[in-house]
Amino acid sequence: MEMPLVLSRFSFQFQNLPEVMLLPLVVMLLQTGSGHGSLPFYNGFYYDGLMNDKGLLNGVRLMVETSDDAISTQRGANVTLPCHYHYAPKLDAPRRIRIKWSKLREDNSKDRDVLVASGRNHRSFGEFRGRTHLQQESSDEASLVINDLRLDDAGKYRCEVIDGLEDESGTVDLELQGVVFPYQSPHGRYKLNFHEAKKICEDQDAVIASFDQLFQAWLDGLDWCNAGWLIDGTAQYPITIPREPCGGHHLQPGIRSYGERHKNLHRFDVFCFSSALKGTVYYLDHKKKFTLEEAKQACQDDQAEIAKVGQLYSAWKFLDLDRCDSGWLADGSVRYPITSPRPNCGPPETGVRSFGFPQIGKFGVYCYKMS
Repeated sequence: MEMPLVLSRFSFQFQNLPEVMLLPLVVMLLQTGSGHGSLPFYNGFYYDGLMNDKGLLNGVRLMVETSDDAISTQRGANVTLPCHYHYAPKLDAPRRIRIKWSKLREDNSKDRDVLVASGRNHRSFGEFRGRTHLQQESSDEASLVINDLRLDDAGKYRCEVIDGLEDESGTVDLELQGVVFPYQSPHGRYKLNFHEAKKICEDQDAVIASFDQLFQAWLDGLDWCNAGWLIDGTAQYPITIPREPCGGHHLQPGIRSYGERHKNLHRFDVFCFSSALKGTVYYLDHKKKFTLEEAKQACQDDQAEIAKVGQLYSAWKFLDLDRCDSGWLADGSVRYPITSPRPNCGPPETGVRSFGFPQIGKFGVYCYKMS
């Protein structure tokens, strides 16, 4: 009996056959195919005769090359993420291709569209609109240029080249040179859910840190015994000197992790990340001390604004700001930066010292002025 085979989008349809015969028949068909050793190519439709026996479209393979090394820069800079493509074997005439750049999310949710281009037409999306374009100095280039880098631009990007039925891609890591700092709510330890933590970092001219950023900070010596949120929804903390309250003496130095936590129900501190400044942070030399409101006004009178925590950390990290005078910051905390430890200026390590969030008392003030 002849067995009619109907090729649809993704089905073999057999007529008048009992179920017990289906499996052997399918195996037989997979082995014999149509006389060429395999079934026609399928990616939602069948394309018989377009593929060779190596799975290449018309015998040509599209290849995409990106940088193996991370691209490292600072906030406010312009950067080029390299991406090139070619065909093997080389084509005699160019093909019309489509290029798509996207940014991968730390929590493995849907990628963020950055830019798509086809021929002379291109479109940028969201916060990348007006800041991105393709660099195509040669016919095989599809590099992405991002201007005026922002804190949340750091991460992994995918360059995707689409030629009809073929789709190849590569990834590029973009790193921002910056500083990670722990932040605790004015109301005390472990008071922030994930969404509150994310906003509180943004309020301090920072973003919630990634694991890679925290890991680099740990390599640079950050030691903190309170768990804090990271952008991937985990709660972790860095330990360089193992001790009993911080996981115990028996553990090696490293990043301690509570794993992924519920973003609404669980509460921790947070690790924030900031990068280079577009202005200057300075201690306002004044003959008097201030309340918080007086401090804000004093900075305004000096054609500036009261500095944020992320700005003070950036000035300490990148501008070597060193001042042994405590001063108000915008969040109501009192801190001071030390790059050259000395007597009467806190511990023997460099860092930003904190007096917490005083409810009473008068202090100096740190101001921020745009360049």
